[in-house]
Amino acid sequence: MVRVINEPTAAALAYGLDKRIGQEGGAGSQTVLVFDLGGGTFDVSLLRLEAGMFEVLATAGDTHLGGEDFDNEITKWVVGELKRKKGSDPYTDR
Repeated sequence: MVRVINEPTAAALAYGLDKRIGQEGGAGSQTVLVFDLGGGTFDVSLLRLEAGMFEVLATAGDTHLGGEDFDNEITKWVVGELKRKKGSDPYTDR
């Protein structure tokens, strides 16, 4: 059987969380949140790990929130600070 899984779940598997959590001394299960903050999207998976097995409890994402959005907000803040402190706008004052 072939299944499609979202990126945070795939990242958790690739990282080997299934081998690192829940195996030490037969410890109980753990719940972890894995997130993927990409350039244009933000995705999360809530996973339960027990004895090397994954159970995906929930997945969610926002296709309109990503690293580019953070970059834009930081740029706006820097430009605002330059205008306030130096009186110049880097968009118009080369």
